[in-house]
Amino acid sequence: MQQFTHTISDPNGIHARPAGLLAKQMLAFKSNITIKKDEQSANAKQLIGIMKMRLKCGQTFTLTAEGEDEAAAIEAAKTFLASNL
Repeated sequence: MQQFTHTISDPNGIHARPAGLLAKQMLAFKSNITIKKDEQSANAKQLIGIMKMRLKCGQTFTLTAEGEDEAAAIEAAKTFLASNL
């Protein structure tokens, strides 16, 4: 299992477009990928789950990947989040 934390810098938080792009990118990996903030968690491969978390600018969450390609999934997520959120 690998994980990292990310603080959202986009003034709009995680809204539909970047959430959809993140979910689409995470679908390419076999690992289980989860976003967690406080007591909430969501499958990072599902747009609706990400949207239900209502992550806003300045909030920090943890993204966890567990499985055979977890390292690649974490690197892809880090790159995506740094560029888009």
